[in-house]
Amino acid sequence: MTLLTDRLAPRQDAPPSLRPDSPPAAGTGWFRAFLLRVHFYAGILAAPFLFVAAVTGGLYAMTPQLEQVIYDHELHVPAVAHPLPLSSQVQAATSRVGGATPVSVRPAPGPEDTTRVLFADPTLGGSQYRTLFVDPGTGEIRGDLPTYGSSGAMPLRTFIDNLHRSLNLGEPGRIYSELAASWLWVVALGGLVLWVDRVRRRRAGKAPKKPESRRARTVWLHGTVGTVFLAAFVFLSATGLTWSGQAGANIGTLRTALGWDTPSVSTALSGSATVSSGEHAGHGGSPSSSAAIDPAAYDTVLKIARADIITAPMVDIKPPAKPGKAWTVTEAGREWPGTASAVAVDAASGTVTSRADFNDFSLAAKLTRWTIAAHMGLLFGLTNQLALLAVAVGLTAMVVWGYVMWWRRRPTRGSVWAFGRPAPRGAFLRGHWAGVLAAITAMVVLGLFLPVFGWSLLAFVILDTAVGAMKRRRARLNQVT
Repeated sequence: MTLLTDRLAPRQDAPPSLRPDSPPAAGTGWFRAFLLRVHFYAGILAAPFLFVAAVTGGLYAMTPQLEQVIYDHELHVPAVAHPLPLSSQVQAATSRVGGATPVSVRPAPGPEDTTRVLFADPTLGGSQYRTLFVDPGTGEIRGDLPTYGSSGAMPLRTFIDNLHRSLNLGEPGRIYSELAASWLWVVALGGLVLWVDRVRRRRAGKAPKKPESRRARTVWLHGTVGTVFLAAFVFLSATGLTWSGQAGANIGTLRTALGWDTPSVSTALSGSATVSSGEHAGHGGSPSSSAAIDPAAYDTVLKIARADIITAPMVDIKPPAKPGKAWTVTEAGREWPGTASAVAVDAASGTVTSRADFNDFSLAAKLTRWTIAAHMGLLFGLTNQLALLAVAVGLTAMVVWGYVMWWRRRPTRGSVWAFGRPAPRGAFLRGHWAGVLAAITAMVVLGLFLPVFGWSLLAFVILDTAVGAMKRRRARLNQVT
């Protein structure tokens, strides 16, 4: 968000042609005036949502490390040299819950890790599982906690994740995060254009070459930091929108139409690989129920999968949801260079009935998995987390600087909010017809594809129109009196 309010309130002695409601001549700087006006409204009205998203996102980025400390007892055990058969571990967990069939099982990925056995629980929220943590060496139950999504988020990370996505308000609260993601790329790219224009004007001698005031220095910081983090802002906006309610559905439809869905295996015993758009299960996913099965089958299925394409230490084993369906084994690790290969296994015949090799995924499907993991801070481990934390701090600072700039330039003598010479009201409609038509078309298309963006932009236009009407009415009253 650069140049949030450049010369926000004009001087009282400014000539009429340069006052806020005196638009420039047709075709002269209309796009910059329009862009700055949109940037201002987005900064004032959408920035609080961006601030919350930045703070909660920064917290979420560090939760994997916090989990390892806070839930050390549940997650870790003394190194196990000779683990029990997986079937014995699963049997220990099912005995604890009264014989229920697991939804999925995640064998211990390392000698100091526990095995996770996940059960559906109707008392938990959507995408949550009752998870028992089993010591692979002794079968001891180390913990019984709810976990969330395919990433296996523990309660602390689940709370912060829901805070980041919906302010822990459920589905209605997701509007906040969708609004933030919808506007982040707009203010970032718009700010870049304004910043480049400012640099150009400075080189042309139309603006001071060095910051001469506190506000000018704040503008310089705002623009410089925004430019440095531009790519990260656009990345987080684009990937964040894929989780949103309304825009996310449109993005999913587009991915399907373009053939960018992630391949997955078919559980039909005579099936072959299909495609799925379930790559966002890191933040969710619906629990399924399974028919009663023999725990010994876990050993058989895992052995068959390991002999095929499954090589990752962390895997997710799902038993058949009902008779006549296959087991599935999927690589679950998300750190680079982790893959997402999967196989479907017929435990009775000991054969692989369907497979999806990550090496055969399309580039779009691979990029989807990698970018989602990067957004969650999982792709490159601690380096990824620290990078996200730095971006979160940068975005937080941008919002604060934006409000500081507005406050230092605010009207102080009883006038309503003004926008100053760089953003006169009406400049947009006085631009060249082709440019205006292109801008309107782009806004309509974006509004249809990103509904929350479209409705909020319409609200900005209505607000701006109302403010303009109030100012004109006040001016007429002043003339009468």
